[in-house]
Amino acid sequence: MAAAAALAAADPPPAMPQAAGAGGPTARRDFYWLRSFLAGGIAGCCAKTTVAPLDRVKVLLQAHNHHYKHLGVFSALRAVPQKEGYLGLYKGNGAMMIRIFPYGAIQFMAFEHYKTLITTKLGVSGHVHRLMAGSMAGMTAVICTYPLDMVRVRLAFQVKGEHTYTGIIHAFKTIYAKEGGFLGFYRGLMPTILGMAPYAGIFKFGIYPFDVTRRRMQLGTVLPEYEKCLTMWETMKYVYGHHGIRRGLYRGLSLNYIRCVPSQAVAFTTYELMKQFFHLN
Repeated sequence: MAAAAALAAADPPPAMPQAAGAGGPTARRDFYWLRSFLAGGIAGCCAKTTVAPLDRVKVLLQAHNHHYKHLGVFSALRAVPQKEGYLGLYKGNGAMMIRIFPYGAIQFMAFEHYKTLITTKLGVSGHVHRLMAGSMAGMTAVICTYPLDMVRVRLAFQVKGEHTYTGIIHAFKTIYAKEGGFLGFYRGLMPTILGMAPYAGIFKFGIYPFDVTRRRMQLGTVLPEYEKCLTMWETMKYVYGHHGIRRGLYRGLSLNYIRCVPSQAVAFTTYELMKQFFHLN
């Protein structure tokens, strides 16, 4: 919903007339969207890198990695550097950095398309049509970049000394070859889309089990219980039956709140700096 709100406010300010010889208003407008896209992408990269250690620990806890399943959030944050070095906190972050720019580009282009479509076909305008367009654009971007998110999770779940994948390219090749080809990259998409529904931002506490389900489905054959968790409902049932509610369906929830403030602070601060750098003000 935050992405939808940001997109809803993304219309560029009207270009101010310039003196002859200064390039005119057209020269300033031509690359506005490119500069805005770069500013948002850089801000996103900085924000994601800042909270990457929290995201790595969240994946380890949600899927009950056997090295860390007995630990809590803060003890896991201490244990990962001890076992894997400080760079271990950033496993999977490379795939996330690669994903941010295509995600942003697709989201922005889809938003403009959906906004026009909703206005012309449904006759809806104002804030409602922007909110609808933003939600649909977010879902489109997630679907298009979902394989990168899956690879990120696979890499983040690996522990030093037990690597199944040597890197991003190897992970793509292995998943494609061993897990059903192209469709293998879309395990867990359904709980992802359900968690992104318009009400998701309001009821963040009640949709969190979809996030746990998505992560476990994305890990697929990496987990020993893979064959018992082939569908969304089977996965939820397994997690609830073996780990309960607090240590199963809601495991790692506190990380959502811990990461919120630093992530948003870095994102907005960096974006404001990039706006000045790219002359977007």
